[in-house]
Formats: sequence, C-alpha cells, structure tokens
Amino acid sequence: MNNLIKEVDPSAIETFASQLRGDLVSENHPDYNETRKVYNGMINKHPGLIVMCVDVADVIAAVNFGREHKLLVAVRGGGHNGGGLGLCDGGLVIDLSGIKFVRVDLSNNTVRVGGGNLWGEVDHATHPFGLAVPAGIISTTGVGGLTLGGGVGHLSRKYGLTIDNLLEADMVLADGSFVTVNASQNPDLFWAIRGGGGNFGIVTSFKFQGHPVKTVFGGPTLWPIERTEEIMEWYHDFINSAEDDINGFIATMVIPGPPFPEELHNKQFCGIVWCYTGDTSKAEEAFKPVMDKNPVFAHVGEMPYPAIQTLFDGLLPHGLQWYWRADFFKELGEEVRATHLEYGSKIPTPLSQMHLYPISGAASRVGAEDTPWAYRDANYAGVIVGVDPNPENARKITDWCKEYWEALHPYSSGGAYSNFLMDEGQERVQASYRHNYERLVDIKTKYDPSNLFSVNQNIAPRN
Repeated sequence: MNNLIKEVDPSAIETFASQLRGDLVSENHPDYNETRKVYNGMINKHPGLIVMCVDVADVIAAVNFGREHKLLVAVRGGGHNGGGLGLCDGGLVIDLSGIKFVRVDLSNNTVRVGGGNLWGEVDHATHPFGLAVPAGIISTTGVGGLTLGGGVGHLSRKYGLTIDNLLEADMVLADGSFVTVNASQNPDLFWAIRGGGGNFGIVTSFKFQGHPVKTVFGGPTLWPIERTEEIMEWYHDFINSAEDDINGFIATMVIPGPPFPEELHNKQFCGIVWCYTGDTSKAEEAFKPVMDKNPVFAHVGEMPYPAIQTLFDGLLPHGLQWYWRADFFKELGEEVRATHLEYGSKIPTPLSQMHLYPISGAASRVGAEDTPWAYRDANYAGVIVGVDPNPENARKITDWCKEYWEALHPYSSGGAYSNFLMDEGQERVQASYRHNYERLVDIKTKYDPSNLFSVNQNIAPRN
C-alpha cells in the first residue's frame, strides 16, 4: 500500500529538502497551486510534495526518499499527459522540468537532450544545423513522455517514430542506481523504454539520431465535412502508396478562429495537415493529387521545420479541458468512413477534433518485436479529443469523445498508442502492447519489483 506525505515524519522531509539543489514544493508553498498545474485543465490532483529537480543527484535523492517511505510516486516531464499521469494525489511528484540542455554533435549528427526539455527547445537548438529529431506535432510537448511512449508526428513516414531514433538514455532506477542504456549496455532496459513508457525508471537524458531537415513544404488543406467519406477513401490509397517524404494526418475538425479566414470559422471540415521533406522544387508536383481533390482551403507552402511544429501551439495553450480516446486502425473501410462523417458532423466545441496519424513508410519497416511498440502493422494511430477552455463543457466534450470512440472501436486493431490513453486500466494497457506485454512484465519485475513507478500506463511486476 502506498503511503502519503502526511504520514512521513516532518524531520525526514527536512532532511530530504537539505539534500536537494532544486525546490521542494509542499501544500503550504506560495507556488503550490501554480506548480501542480498540467497541460490538461481537467486534471486537478493535489500532490503532497513536488520535487523540482535540477540535476541527476536531485532525482536520485527523490527516488530514494519515495522508495524508503513507500510513497505514491509520479514523474512529470512536460506535463502533457492526457490522463494527468505526471501527478498523483497525496504522494510525491518528481518534476524534471529543471533538467534541460540540448547538445548537438556534428561529428555524427546526434542530439543529447535533458529529461525535462520540451520539443520546441530541441527544434530551436537543432534547426541552425539543418537537423531535426522526429517528434510530435506540438512543440510544447515534453521530450520524455512523448519518447517513452513512441513518438508519432510529422516525420514518422520519413524517419520513423521518435523511439526509432533513440540511441541511448541515462536513467535512475527504482533502487536509486544510475545506469546508461543503449544497444550494448543494459540492452533489455533499452528495449523496454522504447515504447514501454515510464515503467522502468526515470530518464534524465536522451541521445537521439538527428536527420537533415531544414525546410519543409506543408500546412493544412480542408474539405467540407460532407466530403469526409470520399476524402478518407482517397487519402487511404494516397498516403499508403506515397513516397516517404510525404506525411499528412487526416482529421475531422471545426475551425475555431484566426489565423484561418473568417468565412471558415465555426464550420466543420475534413482536413489533412501535410509535411513534405523532399526537394521543395518538386513539391508542387508531389501535391498535384492533393490539389486535384479541390480543397476549399489550402494553405501549404515552404516553411522552416520548427514553424510546422508550432503551427497549433497558439490554438492549444496550457490549461484547456481535454478528454482523450484512441485506437489503432488498419483500414478506413466504409463503416469507419461513415462513422467519421457522423461524429465529425457533430463536433461539440471548436477545438475538439479527431486525428489519424499514418504509421506507414519508415515507421512500418521496424519489426513488431524490435521495440515494445507492437502495432507496426497498423496504418494509423487514431485519437479523438474533446477540448474546450470552459470547465462547464467538460461533460459535453467527454460524452462526444466516448460516443465517437465506442462507435469506431469495433473496427480498430484493438489497442491504442499509449501516449493517447487516459487512465483506462490494465486491459487497455495490455491490449496496447499486445505480444510484447509479457516481455515488458519480465523487465519490470527485474528493475522495479515493488512497482515504485506505478503512476503511468502501468505494467505491473509479477508477484
């Protein structure tokens, strides 16, 4: 049974605080309420203590304190987790946001990144060198959470998932020890963290392979929601046979406002957001099949890679209400397309939307057992999100999201990309790792037999 901070002797907490360089934020700290906030405004958890780590020594001290006092422990990187699994009620939060650095090694185009960095900070550091690390689609996302869950985004078809570009990591384990993991050192742990989430320890630094990406050609194209079935049928054939340089995720959405033209505001659309990494002089030719589908709005063009990564940051700031549901899909058959038309036609709030991210191209050419990420044979990682700034709309966006998901789920592959899961229980976690689950349980049992790292998409150790 996990203890809570209130059960710990105050003198032990004082001793712990004296071991830290970072701040220790308790419930009576003036910054407590601000510090406990995360990206999803629907999450309202009250930790007993938040350790604002600034170095590895702070992380080791925090892990030892949590283990010795049998505390409920959560680990927070960027704070974007949909289910708020970077927080816990009454326990200890180990916050990594003070462990930030990005170092680019031009001798081999590798990038070393701190456990608390955000992806926008990585893009800022790599872009002047004409490099990028495959990540997501929002620059405020944390490097740690996105990487440990897999990492699907604009560069997936060209360079694979984020985990496919992870070369090494430094970790603090549940016993307080510090290890480096890569293909030759602790290879079982290295395998596990490439998709197995935060179950196995706290990653304090990542080493990634960077790739030559400077300027891309991309942006959104929109069609009236009534054309959803037609566009999805075309998109499925187009994207799964396209060259790796072309990536585009398809969505049902409402245009919430600027920077889109006023005549589009509050209307429902089927949209595709493109990112082309090929020769920009050939972009017009590459996008001819797209333009032949006569979008009512097309804002595609040449831009620096960090620009496409920040395209939606302004629309989706911290503190909005979020509810997520997700699945993997192989096909966009007739029933699936009809369901997307039905629920895409009744999106409840302007920021709520559905995305299907392609898993074809380079991402599909990694073996299904080479990493824990078990759905290399799925063509899409799908997610439905109910989003709104107003807490009074929480029920409305949640109900729509659940109904949309329940209608689609029978046509899915059975599991979901773990970064898109809420706190949905063991059955969903196991389905998402499929044939790799038992191997993950073995590694969890070896490195965290007491399940210290349990506030996550948890892989429980064997008894």
